[in-house]
Amino acid sequence: MSMILLAPGGRARRFSKRLSQVVVTLFGLLLLTFFIGRVMPIDPVLAIVGPDADQSTYQQVYHQLGFDQSLATQFWIYLGGLLHGDLGNALLTGKPVVDDILRVFPATLELATVAIIVGAGLGIPLGVWAAARRNSVVDYAVRIISLAGYSTPIFWVGMMGLLLFYAWLGWVGGAGRIDLGLDGLVPRRTGLLLVDSLLAGNSAVFFNALNHLILPASLLGFHSLAYISRMTRSFMLAQLSQEFIITARVKGLTERLVIWNHAFRNILVQLLTVVALAYGSLLEGAVLIETVFSWPGFGSYLTGSLLLGDMNAVMGCVLVVGVIFVLLNLLSDMLYQLFDPRTKS
Repeated sequence: MSMILLAPGGRARRFSKRLSQVVVTLFGLLLLTFFIGRVMPIDPVLAIVGPDADQSTYQQVYHQLGFDQSLATQFWIYLGGLLHGDLGNALLTGKPVVDDILRVFPATLELATVAIIVGAGLGIPLGVWAAARRNSVVDYAVRIISLAGYSTPIFWVGMMGLLLFYAWLGWVGGAGRIDLGLDGLVPRRTGLLLVDSLLAGNSAVFFNALNHLILPASLLGFHSLAYISRMTRSFMLAQLSQEFIITARVKGLTERLVIWNHAFRNILVQLLTVVALAYGSLLEGAVLIETVFSWPGFGSYLTGSLLLGDMNAVMGCVLVVGVIFVLLNLLSDMLYQLFDPRTKS
C-alpha cells in the first residue's frame, strides 16, 4: 500500500490536488475581497479628484476606472490584468501596486523574520521547560509571561518600549529603519537593510539599522512568544503523559534525554505548523507595531491604502498575504514528511 502511495503517479496526483486547492482558495479570496471593496462606503474617485472637483471631472475619472460597468465585468477585467502581472496603479503613490509592494515588503520581511527568531527561539524552550516542571514556580512564571504577551495591546507595549528604552535609557534607536543621516548610503539590492549593509561592507549602517530593528522586532517577537510557548507547553504535556515516556524513565534514561530526545521530537511536526502560522501572522499583522515605530513596511502601506479607499493596493496586499499563508502551509506539508515518516504512507 505504501509503495503505491509513494509511486510517482501518486505523488503527482497529490500535488495536482493540492495545487487545485491552492488556486480555488486564492480565487475565492480575491473574489470576496474585490466585491467587498466595491461595496465599501469609500469613494476612490473622490480620493483621486478631491472634494472640490466638478461633476464632469468626476464622471471622466469614474469612466476611466471602469466603475460604470457591472461588477462582474470589472472583476474579469481585473483578473485578466492580474494574470499578466498587472495589479493596477495605487492611488496613494500613483505607481504600479506591484512596484509598491516590492518596495515596502522587504522592510516587513526583515522585521517579521527577526521577530519569529526571537519568538520561536525563546518560546519553544520556555514551553518545554514549563511542561517539564508542571505546576512549579517556573511553570506559573511562563504562563504569566505568556498571558501578558498574548493579552497586552501591542501598540501600548510599543509606546512603553519607546519611552523606556529609547527616550529614557537611550539603548535603542527611535522610529524608522535608520537614522536620516545614514539613509541611502548603501545601494538597495535585496531591500533587507541588514543584508544590503553587509553586502556593501558598511558596518555603520548595519549597526544603526540593527539598533532600530531590535526593539520593534523584540516586542513583536514577545507577542508571538506567548502563543508559541503556550502551544509548546500544551503539546509537551500531552507527550509527557504517554506510556513510552514512563517506560523511558523506568529504563533509567536521564530526564534531559527523556524530554528532548523522546517527548520533544514527537511534537516537532505540530510545532512546524504553529511556527509557520505565527510567522505568516507576523508578516501580515505587524500593522500596529509599524505604525508606532513609523516602520515603512507592508502593514503601513496596507493601512494607508485602506483608509484612502485604494482597492487596487488593498487587493494586491490581500493576495500577497494569501499567497504567503498558502506557501507556508505547503512548506509545512513538505517538512512533515521530513520529520514524520508516518505521513509518507
